[in-house]
Amino acid sequence: SSGKQWYQRRVRAPGMLHSGMSLSIFKAWCHESKNMVIMPGYCVAGTMGHKLLNGSRKVETDKGTLTVNMTVEYLSFSAHADAKGILQLIKNCQPKNVVLVHGEERKMTFLIDKITDQFGIPSYKPANGEQITIPCPPHVTATMSKDTFKSVRSAGNKFDGMVVRRNNQLVLLSKQEAVQQLGLKPHTLNLNYKLCLPGLNLEGSVIMERLHSQLSSIITDQKLGTFKRQHDGTLNLNSVHITCRTERGSAVIHVSWNVEDEPVGKAVSDILEECGEDLIMN
Repeated sequence: SSGKQWYQRRVRAPGMLHSGMSLSIFKAWCHESKNMVIMPGYCVAGTMGHKLLNGSRKVETDKGTLTVNMTVEYLSFSAHADAKGILQLIKNCQPKNVVLVHGEERKMTFLIDKITDQFGIPSYKPANGEQITIPCPPHVTATMSKDTFKSVRSAGNKFDGMVVRRNNQLVLLSKQEAVQQLGLKPHTLNLNYKLCLPGLNLEGSVIMERLHSQLSSIITDQKLGTFKRQHDGTLNLNSVHITCRTERGSAVIHVSWNVEDEPVGKAVSDILEECGEDLIMN
């Protein structure tokens, strides 16, 4: 009665008019030319917002075909971070996995390649309605003694022992600690290799001397340690033990080692198997 005009302004989500309150309001108001809808940013292809921004004046809805008489405007505004912002967020948060749920296929593929190159993080871009399974390795916390910690550090962070539960807490025990604290009986697995060299007319001491010279050079080069020659003529490196006996013009070389020294034992047996007699005669 006062002659004043009243205007209603509604800010509703989602911004692409594909569902929810914003779509319901659009259906009720789109017929009136005095009304206006302002699209506040990017709209995915196939959504009502995308159709309107591309000039459609007749749109299909669950209520049938609607004629759009209202004014349609576009406002460049987005609450989403760009690729640079997302990469910075990933750098700051250091997540185990990344899932992209919004954007164009081509651009999400580009961003996943960036994430993989920069961070090496598993990334996913499931389609609408698609289910994905993300593997989540369990995170286990355990304690260890200072002595065990020092031995693990000196061994290049390699742990050889067992895990036990005490007072609802996991504890890492070295083999020595397990034997002492749990009353376990240690078992040792020994491996053996024997090489027979018929017709090798050399004394055992000469064979061992040549083996010592040749094997020490090869094993040292492989950074597996250094063989020591004992007073009885045998060769030793940790648990690896090499002996030689001769009889009737033949030589028998015997190698034994504990399973813990498998790298050295296998290397020695492989060398003897491949070039045993040549190794000695050279």
